Amino acid sequence: MEDDPLVRWAITEALRDLGVAVAEAATADEAWEYLNTGAEVDLVFTDYRMPGSMTGGQLAARVNEKHPNLQVIITSGYADRDEHATPILTKPYELLTTAATLAHLAARNGRTHNDAPEPKACSSPG
Repeated sequence: MEDDPLVRWAITEALRDLGVAVAEAATADEAWEYLNTGAEVDLVFTDYRMPGSMTGGQLAARVNEKHPNLQVIITSGYADRDEHATPILTKPYELLTTAATLAHLAARNGRTHNDAPEPKACSSPG
């Protein structure tokens, strides 16, 4: 999830170039709604500061509670690392390196069958 459309576009395109299916969200509320549809998601990458009723940190806490096997990574230039058990990637980050790491994590967290669809990251960053 990322509220800045240019940042969201950059990371989602980098992930798509690596073969990752990406579901984008501009707010944590939008992402939470998507996750509650039952869609298969292998990884959540979210900005910490988000508009709406919850932050990326609050979204991570909800995801950890309801979907304990779903990995969440928070990115921020502001979040306090001591506030969250969730990994925090400091902004600014290197786009291609971050995309490659996220693609690897999504594949590792995802389905392992040969007929499984490509890994999906519920999108993100900034």
